[in-house]
Amino acid sequence: MKGTLFIVSAPSGAGKTSLLKELVAADPLLDISVSHTTRAKRPGEEDGRDYHFVDQATFLQMLGEGAFMEHARVFDNYYGTAEAEVKDCLEAGQDLVLEIDWQGARQVRKRMPDAISIFILPPSPQALLERLSARGQDSEEVIARRMRDAKNEMSHYAEYDYLVVNDDFSLALKELEAIVRSSRLRQSVQAEKLQPQLSALQKAQ
Repeated sequence: MKGTLFIVSAPSGAGKTSLLKELVAADPLLDISVSHTTRAKRPGEEDGRDYHFVDQATFLQMLGEGAFMEHARVFDNYYGTAEAEVKDCLEAGQDLVLEIDWQGARQVRKRMPDAISIFILPPSPQALLERLSARGQDSEEVIARRMRDAKNEMSHYAEYDYLVVNDDFSLALKELEAIVRSSRLRQSVQAEKLQPQLSALQKAQ
């Protein structure tokens, strides 16, 4: 049975990464797609777990071959999601999460229109500012830029299937779990999974 692809986007500071970490940890049928990147590996990161770390020549070769279902250049680094890797996971029955921005989401929808998209929002601009400031590692200038980027990201919320507000973490996590569970109960998914039972029921009529 083929897996489902979930696109999840959010502005920086909305808590997306923490929510997805908890979501995937509690669901063995769900995993997060590992992207390719040309940026340097940071302390504690592992190749193949956090990212597939490649040099720029390799990335550009893959890009030229049409290997990525979505890609972006952020400052001087490239990021991309390998289409073959995603499709292999889905064909194996694995549900997969793509943690990407609105531009990447648009690219993926064109390639895979059946993907389910979720946008995670902060409860308010003030709450977002407080979360970004609480990190204690960015200057006021960087925080201001992140707030501008967040405003632009959030302006695309209407392009998504579901909206989740991360005000109460446990509630937001339950809402994400509900979206995943309901996706597995869609007629198209259940009809394939329950084919023997459905055939038996039809013969009994």
